[in-house]
Amino acid sequence: MRAAPGAPSHLSLGRVTYAEGLRIQREHFELRRKGLIPDTLLLCEHPPVYTLGTNADASHVRDPQGAEVAKTDRGGEATWHGPGQVVGYVICDLEQRGRDLHRFCRDLEEIMVRALKDFGLLGRRIEGLTGVWLKEEKVGALGVRVRRWVTTHGFALNVSCDLKWFDTVIPCGLVDRRVTSMERALGRRLDIDQVKESCAAHFQEVFGS
Repeated sequence: MRAAPGAPSHLSLGRVTYAEGLRIQREHFELRRKGLIPDTLLLCEHPPVYTLGTNADASHVRDPQGAEVAKTDRGGEATWHGPGQVVGYVICDLEQRGRDLHRFCRDLEEIMVRALKDFGLLGRRIEGLTGVWLKEEKVGALGVRVRRWVTTHGFALNVSCDLKWFDTVIPCGLVDRRVTSMERALGRRLDIDQVKESCAAHFQEVFGS
């Protein structure tokens, strides 16, 4: 069993391309697999990009609106990442957490639920669906990969993103569900860096327990 060197940590990457985010994840994956770093949250934003998971139907991106379309190795279907969305890549050794992928996904949702609460929003889960919801609208999504019991990819929380990007994609394969953002729900502007700090703090709580 691999060693767990210390408490969970996080790193803010700023705005990076999707390809650069993948490269950094792979570097941290190798370090975590070798037991050289603790479980780590990589926080970032991306330029506009539609990503296709391993189960994705490319036709679900009906019009990329000039954005990049990238195939990726996470599970799940098509979605969008871009400015105003907090993306959290979680590099976690599930050997240390009972090889429980279901619990891991629920823990990612818990980070977002707690972050939403910090800003006066009541996030919830919907039975049979992944992610986090504000009433009937999706505000936070999940997409993960596990190899050798170490995870990559993670969650995406809509803070202040322009929701028009979701108009021409069927996000997560959900044809009858709408997407929202924290700012839309609150009716006011938010500092995305404060949301990142909230996610980082709750990652420490949830994964340090």
